[in-house]
Amino acid sequence: MSLINDDFMLTSKAGQTLYRRYAKNQPIIDYHCHLEAKDIFENKPFRDITQLWLEGDHYKWRAMRANGIHEKYITGAASSEEKFEAWAKTVESSFGNPLYHWTHLELAAYFDIHYPLSHKNWREVMTACNKKLASQDFLPRALITRSHVEVICTTDKPLDDLKYHQLLQQEEGFKTKVLPTFRPDELFEANPTRFCQFISELSQATDITVTDLASFINAIGLRIDYFHHVGCRISDHGPLEVAYRPVTDEQATALFAARLSERELTQTEMQAWNSLIFVRLAALYKQKEWAMQIHFGAIRNNNARQYHAVGINSGFDSIADQENLATNLNALLNAMMENNGLPKTIIYNLNASYNDIVASALANFQNGDEGIKSPMQFGSGWWFNDTYRGMVNQLNTLADQGLLANFIGMLTDSRSFVSYTRHDYFRRILCNLIGGWVDRGEVPEDMDILANMVKGICVDNARAYFKF
Repeated sequence: MSLINDDFMLTSKAGQTLYRRYAKNQPIIDYHCHLEAKDIFENKPFRDITQLWLEGDHYKWRAMRANGIHEKYITGAASSEEKFEAWAKTVESSFGNPLYHWTHLELAAYFDIHYPLSHKNWREVMTACNKKLASQDFLPRALITRSHVEVICTTDKPLDDLKYHQLLQQEEGFKTKVLPTFRPDELFEANPTRFCQFISELSQATDITVTDLASFINAIGLRIDYFHHVGCRISDHGPLEVAYRPVTDEQATALFAARLSERELTQTEMQAWNSLIFVRLAALYKQKEWAMQIHFGAIRNNNARQYHAVGINSGFDSIADQENLATNLNALLNAMMENNGLPKTIIYNLNASYNDIVASALANFQNGDEGIKSPMQFGSGWWFNDTYRGMVNQLNTLADQGLLANFIGMLTDSRSFVSYTRHDYFRRILCNLIGGWVDRGEVPEDMDILANMVKGICVDNARAYFKF
């Protein structure tokens, strides 16, 4: 039997039934990814499997470095064949790492290759993959369609023109919605020069001369209006930590004046500024009925030598910790609520030891005012947690602290056009978890309830939550 089959990762009898009947063939809503709308629109063929698999994949790059592979064969000038061979040698050392499963899920689902990749057969596998990549069935849009993707939400800067999103919306024959996500990192920029440069560009883009906090928020509001017009229904934020400091109106005015003067803020002032902007943005999102995502806890670019040599998003990031998370997170959400501006919110923590802290804080702010089930969402296992162990931990925490049946499910968080097998990976883990409860008699074997639960988590809950 091949590694990837209908029972892969499904040890529960009830879980096997749930997966086959109610999860396996559900469409996908990929509400957080890093694909580029330009690449989807241009629909260019991939040069080879190395480009598709290894270019930009810092997950694989970290594993290759750990396997003693020289940087030449990772991000350097080595040939496609040399890089693929280096990856194949790494795969056979990656038992227990999700990369092993992801690799073979992708080989099976897209390339119909059902045997393990290794140093013995890398050339055979590469040849077979490259042959298929030359066909029209492996163009970016074809891969998306074959993966049954209903919606893709990209990640976009607040001043992006969203040209390619609009062009895709005018295309006939491509049914997947490709929508922007508002990612305003520039608003939280600590570097005074870069922040003021953004202010200048914001003024030009909106025809608003930004001179104070009010005009700044008005200009940002115009950009949010523009994103909304192009179909955006989600924002995304990636702070290192969740730190809340209350800010009076006078302090807010002084903070913005300091920012315009290009004075570098102290750490305390920066926390106050970030708190202020988060609360103001949340109110704007609430008005648009958007969902607000917060991904926190990544320390980035830790290896300075490699960062300067290779650049960002190259595999030199890690999990952060912070003091007083519970106090700060509850205070931030409460400040948004007090401002009548707490939108639907999805929070992802990179440090899994904070699972219960985050999930229990979110439970404090659940409400049914808008008719949305679980508007406060404990987000899926993210980055270092989108593993078997990480997903099971996240699902169990959500079940403990909230209502798992209302969960909006998995995302790819990826730059790869073949990473949609991560949804299949998640669905197998989900069905096996729920099926285990059935097998052990912990929940009834009521297939009407279980089917609705599984289909909801796979796709229906996200449809109802985001209202794309």
